[in-house]
Amino acid sequence: MPATTGIDAADVPGPCRLWPKDSAFIREVLDRIGDKWSVLVIGTLQEGPLRYSELKNIVPGVSQRMLTLTLQQLHRDGLITRTAHAEVPPRVEYALTELGETLLEAVLSLSSWAAKNHEAVSANRTAFDEALQTA
Repeated sequence: MPATTGIDAADVPGPCRLWPKDSAFIREVLDRIGDKWSVLVIGTLQEGPLRYSELKNIVPGVSQRMLTLTLQQLHRDGLITRTAHAEVPPRVEYALTELGETLLEAVLSLSSWAAKNHEAVSANRTAFDEALQTA
């Protein structure tokens, strides 16, 4: 039931109907899996394990700091594995876990939607901003 008191869960539309009253952790998980860098990293790992440098080169615009932070957070949440190979030079690979693979369909769908609709969203933003300036 949503955090709003006095409303029956059956009367609440959408996904919030399934949320417990204390839904802070669910929002936290959604923040993680909906973060742009998480979406891109998870989607990029769909083909299999990659090294840090490969991810850095593939994920457009990600800084070293943000990639490191994203990988740590995804690892902490159990969505990816981090495997350090005892070699010289050291080699570390990242891969999706079974839990991470369950996100692939949603992540790829979201990424595809963004790629197909970015021009329409941009045009809507421009029209909205122009309307505010003339109002």
